[in-house]
Amino acid sequence: MAQLVTFTVDGVKRPGALKNDRVLDLQAAGLPVGDQGDLMAIAQGGDDTLGAVNAAINNWSAPDCALNAVSLNAPIQHPRKVIGIGLNYIDHCREANMAVPTEPVVFTKYSTSVTGPYDDVHWYEDVCHDMDYEVELGVVIGKQASRVSEENAMDYVLGYTVVNDVSARDLQLGGAGQWDIGKSLDTFCPYGPAIVTRDDIKDPHDLDLSLSVNGELRQTSNTSNLIFKIPALIAYLSKGITLLPGDLIATGTPFGVALGMKEPIWLKDGDVCEARVDGLGVIRNTMRARS
Repeated sequence: MAQLVTFTVDGVKRPGALKNDRVLDLQAAGLPVGDQGDLMAIAQGGDDTLGAVNAAINNWSAPDCALNAVSLNAPIQHPRKVIGIGLNYIDHCREANMAVPTEPVVFTKYSTSVTGPYDDVHWYEDVCHDMDYEVELGVVIGKQASRVSEENAMDYVLGYTVVNDVSARDLQLGGAGQWDIGKSLDTFCPYGPAIVTRDDIKDPHDLDLSLSVNGELRQTSNTSNLIFKIPALIAYLSKGITLLPGDLIATGTPFGVALGMKEPIWLKDGDVCEARVDGLGVIRNTMRARS
């Protein structure tokens, strides 16, 4: 299984591959490195570069490090686009008291919202206060995609990852209904810990996903319950928007968010969210309120 990561060692970010709690230095293996020291150049390299990555993993002769000796960062620090899909599980539509959509509900999370799989998520108390969580399957684009068909859409996927679509509901749903701002504040898109390449996931539409807050299970479902599956999303988006390598699509969240509770239990300072997707790993983020 190719698990592609961006890691920091001795203060320097590098692209890597994770296997058996060891991290292979892909830059030392001759693979290209993005401007941020991340996986962007590998995502942009297409099938030939991915083939070279797999060869480096199989050979495993470049320098490596123990996983516990490095820190993991967001796999791609600044994707050109982070595209969110709203209301993509029927049970979530019902808890949010919203109609089941007849076409994908699309919003933007700005690239500056991206943070690492174990980094703190923060917000300013003079900006927002009704903080919510959303575990999601993330899809990372591996080839430029414009007007692709559903039948061919999966060919444009680099791999999959875990996303927590952190949301300030008072901004998203109150006042002017600022969906993009409520979803896009700094650190509101933790993701990772890796990009697991497409061929290593047998069926992305049969993955268990869950989220807990301070060890209490809040969300649990399976990606088989997605209303709009990955090929439909890529085809829909690429009709008029060119998807680029490294772009991240957060495919939607299931039932169990704070918004859906009779008396919402919003996230507070010090809470720890763990978001998990079967086969892709776990991201763990501490919530921090700033005055």
